[in-house]
Amino acid sequence: MRIVTIGREFGSGGRELGKRMSDILGWSYYDKEIIGVIARDLCKSPDHTGRAVDSGFWRSVPLTFRRTFYASNSAPAAETLAAERRAIEGIASLERDAVIVGRNADVILSGYNTFNIFVCADRMAKLDRCMERKENGESLSLREMERKMKYIDQARRESRAALTDLEWGDKAGYHLIVDSTGWDMKKLAAAVSYYALSFFGKE
Repeated sequence: MRIVTIGREFGSGGRELGKRMSDILGWSYYDKEIIGVIARDLCKSPDHTGRAVDSGFWRSVPLTFRRTFYASNSAPAAETLAAERRAIEGIASLERDAVIVGRNADVILSGYNTFNIFVCADRMAKLDRCMERKENGESLSLREMERKMKYIDQARRESRAALTDLEWGDKAGYHLIVDSTGWDMKKLAAAVSYYALSFFGKE
């Protein structure tokens, strides 16, 4: 079983990269599906769970949480983190080759055969991408979108800090850092897929 995990800056195209890689490799793809599993686990709606995961609820999680996965004074956050872990480990238990986007899968599956990627891009490339792909009904200005980018990235940074000492985006925590700035995503996905197969083939 081979698993590619993709962490990414908001607007960098990491989600698209992951989907294109799964198509090229013929592997299972998991992204928003994980939110659905967490929601069912917690008996909440996917929209509610998605907002909670992206909104930085991790701020209420004690630093010791990364060691114990338990926090008596922060039950909702602890329950969501534990549900996320169960969802990710459930995917791994299927023993299928897969691409998993986000959700700290690289940390949660540290004992598995994973190839861990982090996708970044320069500020304007991310802003342009976000403005082009705004969600339905979203009418944010450029400045508001930049604030949203920073907010979501900070939430991702904090969620990782709740699980590991390795900082979000730090090259020490990944096998490959990909700067998507200026790339045609189809070509980038083909290149990274080849790299991933080469990584697994070296064993």
